[in-house]
Amino acid sequence: MQWIFKKLLFQGLFLIFFSNFALGLLVFHMGKNLLFPDYIFESSWEVCNKVGGIYTVLSTRANTLQEKITDHIIFIGPDCWHDKKSPYFTEDPTLFEEWKVSAEKDGLKMKIGRWNIPGNPIAILVDFEEYYTRKDEIYTMLWELYQVDSLHAYGDYDEASMFSYAAGLVVESFYHFYLNQDTKVVYHGNEWMTGLGLLYIRHRLPQIATVFTTHATSIGRSIAGNNKPLYDYLFAYNGDQMAGELNMQSKHSIEKQTAKNVDCFTTVSDITAKECLELLDKPVDVVLPNGFENDFVPKGADFTKKRRQARKCLINVANALIGTDLDDDVLIVSTSGRYEFRNKGVDVYIEAMNRLLRDKNLKKQVLAFIEVPGWVGEPRKDLVERLESAKKFNTPLEVPLVTHWLHNMSHDNVLGMLKFLDMWNRPDDHVKLIFLPCYLTGDDGVFNMSYYDLILGNDLCIYPSYYEPWGYTPLEAVAFKVPCITTDLAGFGQWANSVHGGVSEIIDGVKVIHRTDYNYSEVADNIKDTVSEFSAFTKEQVAKARANADKLSKKALWSHFIKYYYEAYDIALRKASQRISEHN
Repeated sequence: MQWIFKKLLFQGLFLIFFSNFALGLLVFHMGKNLLFPDYIFESSWEVCNKVGGIYTVLSTRANTLQEKITDHIIFIGPDCWHDKKSPYFTEDPTLFEEWKVSAEKDGLKMKIGRWNIPGNPIAILVDFEEYYTRKDEIYTMLWELYQVDSLHAYGDYDEASMFSYAAGLVVESFYHFYLNQDTKVVYHGNEWMTGLGLLYIRHRLPQIATVFTTHATSIGRSIAGNNKPLYDYLFAYNGDQMAGELNMQSKHSIEKQTAKNVDCFTTVSDITAKECLELLDKPVDVVLPNGFENDFVPKGADFTKKRRQARKCLINVANALIGTDLDDDVLIVSTSGRYEFRNKGVDVYIEAMNRLLRDKNLKKQVLAFIEVPGWVGEPRKDLVERLESAKKFNTPLEVPLVTHWLHNMSHDNVLGMLKFLDMWNRPDDHVKLIFLPCYLTGDDGVFNMSYYDLILGNDLCIYPSYYEPWGYTPLEAVAFKVPCITTDLAGFGQWANSVHGGVSEIIDGVKVIHRTDYNYSEVADNIKDTVSEFSAFTKEQVAKARANADKLSKKALWSHFIKYYYEAYDIALRKASQRISEHN
Protein backbone atom coordinates (compact mmCIF):
# COMPACT_ATOMS: atom_id res chain seq x y z
CA MET A 1 0.00 0.00 0.00
CA GLN A 2 2.91 2.34 0.60
CA TRP A 3 3.81 2.49 -3.09
CA ILE A 4 0.21 3.38 -3.95
CA PHE A 5 0.21 6.18 -1.40
CA LYS A 6 3.48 7.54 -2.78
CA LYS A 7 2.11 7.33 -6.31
CA LEU A 8 -1.06 9.15 -5.32
CA LEU A 9 0.92 11.85 -3.55
CA PHE A 10 3.24 12.28 -6.52
CA GLN A 11 0.37 12.46 -8.98
CA GLY A 12 -1.56 14.88 -6.84
CA LEU A 13 1.42 17.20 -6.61
CA PHE A 14 2.13 16.73 -10.31
CA LEU A 15 -1.45 17.55 -11.32
CA ILE A 16 -1.37 20.72 -9.21
CA PHE A 17 1.96 21.68 -10.76
CA PHE A 18 0.83 20.79 -14.27
CA SER A 19 -2.46 22.72 -13.95
CA ASN A 20 -0.65 25.83 -12.71
CA PHE A 21 2.09 25.41 -15.31
CA ALA A 22 -0.43 24.93 -18.13
CA LEU A 23 -2.41 27.97 -16.99
CA GLY A 24 0.76 30.03 -16.81
CA LEU A 25 1.83 28.79 -20.22
CA LEU A 26 -1.55 29.70 -21.69
CA VAL A 27 -1.43 33.19 -20.20
CA PHE A 28 2.15 33.57 -21.44
CA HIS A 29 1.26 32.51 -24.96
CA MET A 30 -1.87 34.62 -25.09
CA GLY A 31 0.29 37.61 -24.28
CA LYS A 32 2.36 37.19 -27.44
CA ASN A 33 1.86 36.41 -31.08
CA LEU A 34 1.22 32.74 -31.64
CA LEU A 35 3.15 31.00 -34.36
CA PHE A 36 0.78 29.69 -37.00
CA PRO A 37 1.58 27.13 -39.68
CA ASP A 38 1.78 27.96 -43.37
CA TYR A 39 0.63 24.40 -44.09
CA ILE A 40 -1.29 21.89 -41.98
CA PHE A 41 -1.44 18.22 -42.90
CA GLU A 42 -3.98 16.30 -40.86
CA SER A 43 -4.40 12.55 -41.07
CA SER A 44 -7.03 10.19 -39.72
CA TRP A 45 -8.59 6.88 -40.64
CA GLU A 46 -11.88 8.83 -40.72
CA VAL A 47 -10.94 11.40 -43.38
CA CYS A 48 -13.63 10.93 -46.07
CA ASN A 49 -14.53 7.74 -44.19
CA LYS A 50 -17.57 8.13 -41.94
CA VAL A 51 -17.21 5.46 -39.27
CA GLY A 52 -17.19 7.35 -35.96
CA GLY A 53 -17.05 10.59 -34.04
CA ILE A 54 -13.63 11.67 -35.33
CA TYR A 55 -15.22 12.16 -38.75
CA THR A 56 -17.46 14.77 -37.13
CA VAL A 57 -14.53 16.43 -35.33
CA LEU A 58 -12.54 16.87 -38.52
CA SER A 59 -15.37 17.57 -40.95
CA THR A 60 -16.97 20.29 -38.83
CA ARG A 61 -13.63 21.94 -37.94
CA ALA A 62 -12.37 21.92 -41.53
CA ASN A 63 -14.27 24.99 -42.65
CA THR A 64 -12.82 27.13 -39.85
CA LEU A 65 -9.27 26.20 -40.86
CA GLN A 66 -10.08 26.49 -44.56
CA GLU A 67 -11.18 30.09 -43.98
CA LYS A 68 -7.93 30.75 -42.11
CA ILE A 69 -5.48 29.21 -44.64
CA THR A 70 -7.39 28.39 -47.80
CA ASP A 71 -6.20 25.13 -49.39
CA HIS A 72 -3.17 25.00 -47.08
CA ILE A 73 -5.04 22.61 -44.80
CA ILE A 74 -4.69 19.18 -46.44
CA PHE A 75 -6.42 16.10 -45.04
CA ILE A 76 -5.01 12.60 -45.60
CA GLY A 77 -7.19 9.52 -45.33
CA PRO A 78 -7.28 5.89 -46.49
CA ASP A 79 -8.48 4.98 -49.97
CA CYS A 80 -11.15 2.55 -48.79
CA TRP A 81 -13.21 2.92 -51.95
CA HIS A 82 -10.71 1.94 -54.66
CA ASP A 83 -12.74 1.75 -57.91
CA LYS A 84 -16.06 2.63 -56.26
CA LYS A 85 -17.32 6.19 -56.07
CA SER A 86 -17.14 7.71 -52.59
CA PRO A 87 -20.06 9.85 -51.41
CA TYR A 88 -17.63 11.88 -49.28
CA PHE A 89 -14.91 12.66 -51.83
CA THR A 90 -14.67 14.23 -55.29
CA GLU A 91 -11.46 13.65 -57.20
CA ASP A 92 -9.89 16.65 -58.96
CA PRO A 93 -7.09 15.74 -61.42
CA THR A 94 -6.01 19.39 -61.70
CA LEU A 95 -4.88 19.61 -58.06
CA PHE A 96 -1.09 19.29 -57.58
CA GLU A 97 -0.89 17.68 -61.02
CA GLU A 98 2.90 17.83 -61.40
CA TRP A 99 3.57 16.54 -57.92
CA LYS A 100 1.19 13.65 -58.37
CA VAL A 101 3.01 12.52 -61.51
CA SER A 102 6.34 12.74 -59.66
CA ALA A 103 4.99 10.94 -56.58
CA GLU A 104 3.53 8.12 -58.65
CA LYS A 105 6.91 7.55 -60.24
CA ASP A 106 8.21 7.06 -56.69
CA GLY A 107 5.52 4.45 -56.05
CA LEU A 108 2.88 6.51 -54.21
CA LYS A 109 -0.68 5.69 -55.25
CA MET A 110 -3.25 8.28 -54.25
CA LYS A 111 -6.33 10.24 -55.24
CA ILE A 112 -6.32 14.01 -54.82
CA GLY A 113 -9.55 15.96 -54.60
CA ARG A 114 -12.01 17.64 -52.26
CA TRP A 115 -13.79 16.42 -49.16
CA ASN A 116 -17.54 16.94 -49.68
CA ILE A 117 -18.11 18.96 -46.53
CA PRO A 118 -18.48 22.68 -45.75
CA GLY A 119 -15.34 24.45 -46.94
CA ASN A 120 -14.51 21.65 -49.42
CA PRO A 121 -10.93 21.26 -48.17
CA ILE A 122 -8.31 19.37 -50.14
CA ALA A 123 -8.15 15.69 -49.28
CA ILE A 124 -5.69 13.01 -50.34
CA LEU A 125 -6.78 9.38 -50.18
CA VAL A 126 -3.77 7.06 -50.19
CA ASP A 127 -3.60 3.42 -51.26
CA PHE A 128 -1.48 1.59 -48.70
CA GLU A 129 -1.89 -2.08 -49.63
CA GLU A 130 1.50 -2.48 -51.30
CA TYR A 131 3.30 -1.70 -48.02
CA TYR A 132 2.13 -4.93 -46.39
CA THR A 133 5.01 -6.72 -48.11
CA ARG A 134 7.42 -4.38 -46.28
CA LYS A 135 5.73 -4.36 -42.90
CA ASP A 136 8.47 -6.36 -41.11
CA GLU A 137 11.07 -3.89 -42.34
CA ILE A 138 8.88 -0.93 -41.29
CA TYR A 139 8.19 -2.38 -37.84
CA THR A 140 11.90 -3.10 -37.34
CA MET A 141 12.69 0.52 -38.15
CA LEU A 142 10.08 1.65 -35.65
CA TRP A 143 11.53 -0.57 -32.94
CA GLU A 144 15.09 0.60 -33.53
CA LEU A 145 14.15 4.27 -33.56
CA TYR A 146 11.41 4.48 -30.91
CA GLN A 147 11.13 1.02 -29.27
CA VAL A 148 7.60 0.50 -30.57
CA ASP A 149 6.56 -3.10 -29.91
CA SER A 150 4.76 -4.49 -32.98
CA LEU A 151 5.39 -8.15 -32.17
CA HIS A 152 1.96 -8.64 -30.62
CA ALA A 153 0.04 -6.97 -33.46
CA TYR A 154 -3.31 -8.41 -34.52
CA GLY A 155 -6.62 -7.26 -35.92
CA ASP A 156 -6.58 -3.78 -37.44
CA TYR A 157 -3.05 -2.93 -36.28
CA ASP A 158 -1.37 -3.79 -39.59
CA GLU A 159 -4.03 -2.04 -41.65
CA ALA A 160 -3.82 1.16 -39.60
CA SER A 161 -0.02 1.13 -39.51
CA MET A 162 0.39 0.67 -43.27
CA PHE A 163 -2.05 3.52 -43.87
CA SER A 164 -0.17 5.67 -41.38
CA TYR A 165 3.15 4.89 -43.04
CA ALA A 166 1.73 5.76 -46.46
CA ALA A 167 0.34 9.04 -45.07
CA GLY A 168 3.81 9.90 -43.76
CA LEU A 169 5.26 9.23 -47.23
CA VAL A 170 2.65 11.58 -48.75
CA VAL A 171 3.68 14.41 -46.41
CA GLU A 172 7.38 13.75 -47.04
CA SER A 173 6.92 13.74 -50.81
CA PHE A 174 4.78 16.90 -50.84
CA TYR A 175 7.25 18.71 -48.58
CA HIS A 176 10.26 17.94 -50.80
CA PHE A 177 8.35 18.93 -53.96
CA TYR A 178 6.78 22.23 -52.84
CA LEU A 179 8.15 23.39 -49.48
CA ASN A 180 11.39 24.12 -47.67
CA GLN A 181 12.78 24.77 -44.21
CA ASP A 182 11.44 28.34 -44.23
CA THR A 183 7.87 27.01 -44.43
CA LYS A 184 6.12 26.48 -41.12
CA VAL A 185 4.52 23.04 -41.39
CA VAL A 186 2.42 21.07 -38.90
CA TYR A 187 1.57 17.39 -39.27
CA HIS A 188 -1.39 16.49 -37.06
CA GLY A 189 -2.38 12.85 -36.49
CA ASN A 190 -5.54 11.59 -34.77
CA GLU A 191 -5.59 8.39 -32.70
CA TRP A 192 -3.03 5.60 -32.43
CA MET A 193 -3.74 4.65 -36.07
CA THR A 194 -1.66 7.65 -37.20
CA GLY A 195 1.22 7.11 -34.78
CA LEU A 196 3.59 5.34 -37.15
CA GLY A 197 3.37 8.16 -39.69
CA LEU A 198 3.95 10.80 -37.02
CA LEU A 199 7.08 9.02 -35.79
CA TYR A 200 8.27 8.55 -39.37
CA ILE A 201 7.95 12.30 -40.02
CA ARG A 202 9.55 13.11 -36.68
CA HIS A 203 12.59 11.07 -37.77
CA ARG A 204 12.78 11.95 -41.48
CA LEU A 205 11.71 15.61 -41.38
CA PRO A 206 12.45 17.00 -37.92
CA GLN A 207 11.71 20.50 -39.22
CA ILE A 208 8.02 19.59 -39.44
CA ALA A 209 6.13 20.20 -36.18
CA THR A 210 4.08 17.21 -35.04
CA VAL A 211 0.80 17.19 -33.10
CA PHE A 212 -0.85 14.01 -31.84
CA THR A 213 -4.43 13.81 -30.54
CA THR A 214 -5.69 10.75 -28.74
CA HIS A 215 -9.49 10.85 -28.66
CA ALA A 216 -9.50 7.91 -26.23
CA THR A 217 -6.56 5.85 -25.06
CA SER A 218 -6.65 2.34 -26.48
CA ILE A 219 -5.87 0.78 -23.10
CA GLY A 220 -8.43 2.91 -21.22
CA ARG A 221 -11.16 1.94 -23.67
CA SER A 222 -10.11 -1.70 -23.34
CA ILE A 223 -10.16 -1.62 -19.52
CA ALA A 224 -13.66 -0.17 -19.57
CA GLY A 225 -14.86 -2.50 -22.33
CA ASN A 226 -13.65 -5.55 -20.38
CA ASN A 227 -15.92 -4.67 -17.45
CA LYS A 228 -13.06 -3.57 -15.22
CA PRO A 229 -13.55 -0.52 -12.98
CA LEU A 230 -11.59 2.27 -14.67
CA TYR A 231 -12.11 5.37 -12.56
CA ASP A 232 -11.84 4.31 -8.92
CA TYR A 233 -8.67 2.37 -9.70
CA LEU A 234 -7.15 4.66 -12.33
CA PHE A 235 -4.39 5.70 -9.92
CA ALA A 236 -3.36 2.07 -9.43
CA TYR A 237 -3.33 0.89 -13.04
CA ASN A 238 -0.02 0.53 -14.86
CA GLY A 239 -0.62 1.03 -18.58
CA ASP A 240 2.10 -1.36 -19.74
CA GLN A 241 0.97 -4.09 -17.34
CA MET A 242 -2.68 -3.75 -18.34
CA ALA A 243 -1.75 -3.81 -22.03
CA GLY A 244 -0.11 -7.19 -21.45
CA GLU A 245 -3.07 -8.50 -19.48
CA LEU A 246 -5.60 -7.40 -22.11
CA ASN A 247 -3.46 -8.34 -25.14
CA MET A 248 -3.16 -4.70 -26.22
CA GLN A 249 0.65 -4.40 -26.22
CA SER A 250 1.15 -3.16 -29.77
CA LYS A 251 -1.61 -0.55 -29.89
CA HIS A 252 -0.62 0.70 -26.46
CA SER A 253 3.04 0.82 -27.44
CA ILE A 254 2.56 2.90 -30.61
CA GLU A 255 0.22 5.26 -28.76
CA LYS A 256 2.56 5.72 -25.81
CA GLN A 257 5.71 6.25 -27.88
CA THR A 258 3.93 8.66 -30.21
CA ALA A 259 2.67 10.68 -27.23
CA LYS A 260 6.20 10.90 -25.85
CA ASN A 261 7.96 11.83 -29.09
CA VAL A 262 5.71 14.34 -30.84
CA ASP A 263 6.08 18.08 -30.33
CA CYS A 264 2.60 18.55 -28.89
CA PHE A 265 0.48 15.82 -27.30
CA THR A 266 -3.22 16.56 -26.93
CA THR A 267 -6.54 14.99 -26.00
CA VAL A 268 -10.18 16.08 -26.02
CA SER A 269 -11.21 16.48 -22.38
CA ASP A 270 -9.91 16.81 -18.84
CA ILE A 271 -11.17 13.33 -17.97
CA THR A 272 -9.06 11.79 -20.76
CA ALA A 273 -6.10 13.98 -19.83
CA LYS A 274 -6.02 12.21 -16.45
CA GLU A 275 -6.20 8.88 -18.26
CA CYS A 276 -3.23 9.83 -20.47
CA LEU A 277 -1.13 10.81 -17.46
CA GLU A 278 -1.83 7.53 -15.71
CA LEU A 279 -1.87 5.00 -18.54
CA LEU A 280 0.56 6.57 -21.02
CA ASP A 281 2.84 8.19 -18.42
CA LYS A 282 2.67 11.43 -20.40
CA PRO A 283 0.74 14.58 -19.50
CA VAL A 284 -1.00 16.30 -22.39
CA ASP A 285 0.26 19.69 -23.53
CA VAL A 286 -3.18 21.05 -24.47
CA VAL A 287 -6.79 19.86 -24.12
CA LEU A 288 -8.66 20.29 -27.42
CA PRO A 289 -12.42 20.16 -26.71
CA ASN A 290 -14.48 19.06 -29.69
CA GLY A 291 -16.41 21.87 -31.28
CA PHE A 292 -19.24 21.78 -33.75
CA GLU A 293 -20.69 23.67 -36.71
CA ASN A 294 -24.44 23.95 -37.10
CA ASP A 295 -24.51 25.01 -40.75
CA PHE A 296 -26.30 21.79 -41.72
CA VAL A 297 -29.05 22.21 -39.11
CA PRO A 298 -32.21 23.27 -40.99
CA LYS A 299 -33.76 26.61 -40.14
CA GLY A 300 -37.29 27.96 -39.71
CA ALA A 301 -40.05 26.31 -41.73
CA ASP A 302 -37.61 23.76 -43.17
CA PHE A 303 -36.74 22.63 -39.62
CA THR A 304 -40.43 22.19 -38.74
CA LYS A 305 -41.11 20.30 -41.97
CA LYS A 306 -38.17 17.92 -41.52
CA ARG A 307 -39.04 17.28 -37.87
CA ARG A 308 -42.59 16.36 -38.90
CA GLN A 309 -41.26 14.03 -41.63
CA ALA A 310 -38.86 12.33 -39.22
CA ARG A 311 -41.57 11.70 -36.61
CA LYS A 312 -43.91 10.32 -39.26
CA CYS A 313 -41.20 7.95 -40.49
CA LEU A 314 -40.34 6.70 -36.99
CA ILE A 315 -44.00 6.17 -36.03
CA ASN A 316 -44.81 4.41 -39.33
CA VAL A 317 -41.92 1.98 -38.94
CA ALA A 318 -42.97 1.29 -35.35
CA ASN A 319 -46.55 0.57 -36.44
CA ALA A 320 -45.45 -1.76 -39.22
CA LEU A 321 -43.12 -3.64 -36.87
CA ILE A 322 -45.09 -3.88 -33.63
CA GLY A 323 -48.69 -3.40 -34.84
CA THR A 324 -49.52 -0.59 -32.40
CA ASP A 325 -51.06 2.66 -33.63
CA LEU A 326 -49.13 5.49 -32.02
CA ASP A 327 -50.23 9.12 -32.35
CA ASP A 328 -47.93 12.10 -32.80
CA ASP A 329 -48.08 12.85 -29.07
CA VAL A 330 -45.89 9.80 -28.34
CA LEU A 331 -42.59 10.64 -26.64
CA ILE A 332 -39.81 9.58 -29.02
CA VAL A 333 -36.41 8.89 -27.47
CA SER A 334 -33.24 7.23 -28.71
CA THR A 335 -29.64 6.37 -28.00
CA SER A 336 -26.98 6.05 -30.68
CA GLY A 337 -23.26 5.74 -31.34
CA ARG A 338 -20.76 2.91 -31.71
CA TYR A 339 -21.84 -0.55 -30.62
CA GLU A 340 -19.96 -0.56 -27.30
CA PHE A 341 -22.59 -2.16 -25.13
CA ARG A 342 -21.23 -1.08 -21.75
CA ASN A 343 -18.99 1.86 -22.65
CA LYS A 344 -21.75 3.76 -24.46
CA GLY A 345 -24.31 2.84 -21.81
CA VAL A 346 -26.57 0.83 -24.11
CA ASP A 347 -27.07 -1.68 -21.28
CA VAL A 348 -28.21 0.91 -18.75
CA TYR A 349 -30.43 2.57 -21.39
CA ILE A 350 -32.30 -0.72 -21.92
CA GLU A 351 -32.53 -1.21 -18.15
CA ALA A 352 -33.99 2.29 -17.75
CA MET A 353 -36.61 1.67 -20.45
CA ASN A 354 -37.53 -1.59 -18.74
CA ARG A 355 -38.05 0.19 -15.42
CA LEU A 356 -40.04 2.91 -17.18
CA LEU A 357 -42.57 0.23 -18.17
CA ARG A 358 -43.69 0.13 -14.54
CA ASP A 359 -43.36 3.84 -13.74
CA LYS A 360 -46.71 5.19 -12.56
CA ASN A 361 -45.65 8.81 -13.12
CA LEU A 362 -45.17 8.37 -16.88
CA LYS A 363 -47.68 10.67 -18.63
CA LYS A 364 -47.14 9.60 -22.26
CA GLN A 365 -46.44 6.52 -24.29
CA VAL A 366 -42.75 6.19 -25.13
CA LEU A 367 -41.28 5.03 -28.43
CA ALA A 368 -37.59 4.29 -27.83
CA PHE A 369 -34.91 3.42 -30.38
CA ILE A 370 -31.42 1.97 -30.13
CA GLU A 371 -29.52 3.27 -33.17
CA VAL A 372 -26.18 1.47 -33.09
CA PRO A 373 -24.69 -0.41 -36.06
CA GLY A 374 -24.53 -4.14 -35.39
CA TRP A 375 -23.56 -7.05 -37.63
CA VAL A 376 -26.42 -6.23 -39.96
CA GLY A 377 -27.55 -8.68 -42.60
CA GLU A 378 -30.41 -7.16 -44.59
CA PRO A 379 -33.57 -5.08 -44.17
CA ARG A 380 -36.54 -7.19 -43.09
CA LYS A 381 -38.58 -7.97 -46.19
CA ASP A 382 -41.76 -8.44 -44.14
CA LEU A 383 -41.28 -4.98 -42.63
CA VAL A 384 -40.50 -3.35 -45.98
CA GLU A 385 -43.60 -4.93 -47.54
CA ARG A 386 -45.78 -3.53 -44.78
CA LEU A 387 -44.24 -0.06 -45.17
CA GLU A 388 -44.74 -0.11 -48.94
CA SER A 389 -48.42 -0.96 -48.49
CA ALA A 390 -48.93 2.34 -46.61
CA LYS A 391 -51.54 0.63 -44.40
CA LYS A 392 -51.98 0.69 -40.63
CA PHE A 393 -51.47 -2.60 -38.77
CA ASN A 394 -52.77 -4.00 -35.49
CA THR A 395 -50.71 -7.19 -35.31
CA PRO A 396 -46.95 -7.44 -34.72
CA LEU A 397 -44.39 -9.08 -36.97
CA GLU A 398 -42.34 -11.99 -35.73
CA VAL A 399 -39.56 -10.68 -33.42
CA PRO A 400 -41.05 -7.18 -33.14
CA LEU A 401 -37.82 -5.79 -31.71
CA VAL A 402 -35.50 -5.20 -34.66
CA THR A 403 -35.77 -3.48 -38.06
CA HIS A 404 -33.01 -5.41 -39.87
CA TRP A 405 -32.00 -9.06 -39.61
CA LEU A 406 -28.58 -9.62 -38.04
CA HIS A 407 -25.99 -12.26 -38.86
CA ASN A 408 -25.73 -13.03 -35.14
CA MET A 409 -29.34 -12.85 -33.96
CA SER A 410 -28.82 -15.40 -31.19
CA HIS A 411 -25.63 -13.80 -29.87
CA ASP A 412 -26.40 -10.08 -30.12
CA ASN A 413 -26.10 -8.19 -26.82
CA VAL A 414 -29.07 -5.87 -27.39
CA LEU A 415 -31.47 -8.62 -28.45
CA GLY A 416 -30.17 -10.87 -25.71
CA MET A 417 -30.89 -8.29 -23.00
CA LEU A 418 -34.34 -7.49 -24.41
CA LYS A 419 -35.25 -11.17 -24.35
CA PHE A 420 -33.79 -11.62 -20.86
CA LEU A 421 -35.94 -8.74 -19.59
CA ASP A 422 -38.96 -10.12 -21.47
CA MET A 423 -39.40 -6.90 -23.44
CA TRP A 424 -41.47 -7.85 -26.51
CA ASN A 425 -43.32 -4.60 -27.34
CA ARG A 426 -46.68 -5.98 -26.26
CA PRO A 427 -49.79 -3.90 -27.09
CA ASP A 428 -50.31 -2.87 -23.45
CA ASP A 429 -46.67 -1.83 -22.89
CA HIS A 430 -46.41 1.93 -22.45
CA VAL A 431 -42.78 1.77 -23.59
CA LYS A 432 -41.91 0.27 -26.99
CA LEU A 433 -38.20 -0.35 -27.64
CA ILE A 434 -36.89 -0.95 -31.19
CA PHE A 435 -33.35 -1.88 -32.25
CA LEU A 436 -32.17 -0.12 -35.42
CA PRO A 437 -28.84 -1.91 -36.06
CA CYS A 438 -27.39 -0.11 -39.10
CA TYR A 439 -25.66 3.09 -40.17
CA LEU A 440 -28.21 5.74 -41.07
CA THR A 441 -26.80 6.99 -44.37
CA GLY A 442 -30.11 7.31 -46.22
CA ASP A 443 -30.01 3.91 -47.90
CA ASP A 444 -30.64 1.38 -45.11
CA GLY A 445 -33.72 -0.04 -46.86
CA VAL A 446 -36.21 0.68 -44.07
CA PHE A 447 -35.94 4.28 -42.87
CA ASN A 448 -33.96 5.60 -45.85
CA MET A 449 -33.17 8.80 -44.01
CA SER A 450 -29.83 10.13 -42.79
CA TYR A 451 -29.03 10.22 -39.09
CA TYR A 452 -29.21 14.02 -38.99
CA ASP A 453 -32.62 13.99 -40.70
CA LEU A 454 -33.96 11.31 -38.36
CA ILE A 455 -32.65 12.79 -35.09
CA LEU A 456 -34.90 15.80 -35.67
CA GLY A 457 -37.92 13.64 -34.82
CA ASN A 458 -36.76 12.94 -31.26
CA ASP A 459 -38.14 14.50 -28.12
CA LEU A 460 -35.21 13.28 -26.01
CA CYS A 461 -31.85 11.67 -26.69
CA ILE A 462 -30.18 9.52 -24.03
CA TYR A 463 -26.44 8.79 -23.86
CA PRO A 464 -25.61 7.30 -20.42
CA SER A 465 -21.95 6.65 -21.26
CA TYR A 466 -19.55 4.90 -18.94
CA TYR A 467 -16.53 5.59 -21.13
CA GLU A 468 -16.79 8.69 -23.32
CA PRO A 469 -13.77 11.01 -23.67
CA TRP A 470 -15.94 13.73 -25.23
CA GLY A 471 -19.29 12.69 -26.69
CA TYR A 472 -20.44 14.06 -30.01
CA THR A 473 -23.85 12.43 -29.95
CA PRO A 474 -25.23 14.66 -27.17
CA LEU A 475 -23.67 17.72 -28.83
CA GLU A 476 -25.33 16.79 -32.12
CA ALA A 477 -28.65 16.30 -30.32
CA VAL A 478 -28.70 19.73 -28.70
CA ALA A 479 -27.65 21.33 -31.99
CA PHE A 480 -30.94 19.98 -33.39
CA LYS A 481 -32.77 21.41 -30.35
CA VAL A 482 -33.31 17.97 -28.84
CA PRO A 483 -32.74 17.94 -25.04
CA CYS A 484 -30.58 15.04 -23.94
CA ILE A 485 -29.38 12.98 -21.00
CA THR A 486 -25.69 12.20 -20.55
CA THR A 487 -23.28 11.52 -17.68
CA ASP A 488 -20.40 13.24 -15.95
CA LEU A 489 -18.07 10.48 -17.18
CA ALA A 490 -18.39 12.05 -20.65
CA GLY A 491 -16.26 15.06 -21.48
CA PHE A 492 -19.31 16.82 -22.93
CA GLY A 493 -21.26 16.19 -19.73
CA GLN A 494 -18.51 17.71 -17.62
CA TRP A 495 -18.35 20.69 -19.97
CA ALA A 496 -22.14 21.18 -19.78
CA ASN A 497 -21.93 21.22 -15.98
CA SER A 498 -19.11 23.76 -16.11
CA VAL A 499 -21.14 26.03 -18.40
CA HIS A 500 -24.08 25.95 -15.97
CA GLY A 501 -21.86 26.29 -12.93
CA GLY A 502 -23.40 23.20 -11.32
CA VAL A 503 -25.30 20.07 -12.21
CA SER A 504 -27.18 20.63 -15.48
CA GLU A 505 -30.85 19.56 -15.48
CA ILE A 506 -33.16 18.58 -18.32
CA ILE A 507 -34.88 21.98 -18.32
CA ASP A 508 -31.41 23.41 -19.09
CA GLY A 509 -31.30 21.34 -22.27
CA VAL A 510 -28.95 18.66 -20.92
CA LYS A 511 -29.44 16.42 -17.90
CA VAL A 512 -26.03 15.34 -16.57
CA ILE A 513 -26.27 12.22 -14.39
CA HIS A 514 -23.52 11.39 -11.93
CA ARG A 515 -21.99 8.05 -12.88
CA THR A 516 -19.31 5.95 -11.20
CA ASP A 517 -17.86 2.47 -11.59
CA TYR A 518 -20.60 0.99 -9.42
CA ASN A 519 -23.86 3.02 -9.55
CA TYR A 520 -25.44 1.34 -12.62
CA SER A 521 -28.81 0.87 -10.91
CA GLU A 522 -28.91 4.46 -9.68
CA VAL A 523 -28.15 5.71 -13.21
CA ALA A 524 -30.98 3.59 -14.66
CA ASP A 525 -33.41 5.02 -12.11
CA ASN A 526 -32.21 8.55 -12.80
CA ILE A 527 -32.80 8.12 -16.54
CA LYS A 528 -36.25 6.64 -15.87
CA ASP A 529 -37.18 9.52 -13.57
CA THR A 530 -35.92 12.15 -16.04
CA VAL A 531 -37.94 10.70 -18.94
CA SER A 532 -40.97 10.53 -16.67
CA GLU A 533 -40.41 14.13 -15.57
CA PHE A 534 -40.09 15.27 -19.18
CA SER A 535 -43.29 13.44 -20.15
CA ALA A 536 -45.17 15.69 -17.71
CA PHE A 537 -43.68 18.94 -19.07
CA THR A 538 -46.07 21.58 -20.35
CA LYS A 539 -45.64 22.88 -23.91
CA GLU A 540 -43.93 25.94 -22.43
CA GLN A 541 -41.46 23.80 -20.46
CA VAL A 542 -40.67 21.66 -23.51
CA ALA A 543 -40.09 24.82 -25.57
CA LYS A 544 -37.78 26.18 -22.85
CA ALA A 545 -35.76 22.94 -22.67
CA ARG A 546 -35.42 22.89 -26.48
CA ALA A 547 -34.37 26.54 -26.58
CA ASN A 548 -31.79 25.96 -23.83
CA ALA A 549 -30.40 22.96 -25.72
CA ASP A 550 -29.98 25.16 -28.78
CA LYS A 551 -28.25 27.90 -26.74
CA LEU A 552 -25.83 25.42 -25.21
CA SER A 553 -24.89 24.00 -28.60
CA LYS A 554 -23.93 27.47 -29.80
CA LYS A 555 -21.40 27.76 -26.97
CA ALA A 556 -19.60 24.73 -28.43
CA LEU A 557 -19.16 26.15 -31.92
CA TRP A 558 -15.66 25.94 -33.39
CA SER A 559 -15.41 29.72 -33.23
CA HIS A 560 -15.11 29.28 -29.44
CA PHE A 561 -12.87 26.18 -29.39
CA ILE A 562 -10.47 26.67 -32.31
CA LYS A 563 -8.17 28.80 -30.13
CA TYR A 564 -6.98 25.66 -28.35
CA TYR A 565 -5.80 24.24 -31.67
CA TYR A 566 -3.91 27.45 -32.38
CA GLU A 567 -2.21 27.01 -29.02
CA ALA A 568 -1.22 23.44 -29.93
CA TYR A 569 0.19 24.55 -33.29
CA ASP A 570 2.23 27.26 -31.56
CA ILE A 571 3.71 24.82 -29.02
CA ALA A 572 4.62 22.33 -31.75
CA LEU A 573 6.14 24.93 -34.09
CA ARG A 574 8.27 26.44 -31.32
CA LYS A 575 9.62 23.02 -30.33
CA ALA A 576 10.41 22.15 -33.95
CA SER A 577 12.13 25.50 -34.45
CA GLN A 578 14.20 25.03 -31.32
CA ARG A 579 15.16 21.51 -32.40
CA ILE A 580 16.39 22.71 -35.80
CA SER A 581 18.29 25.63 -34.21
CA GLU A 582 20.05 23.27 -31.81
CA HIS A 583 20.85 20.85 -34.64
CA ASN A 584 22.34 23.63 -36.76
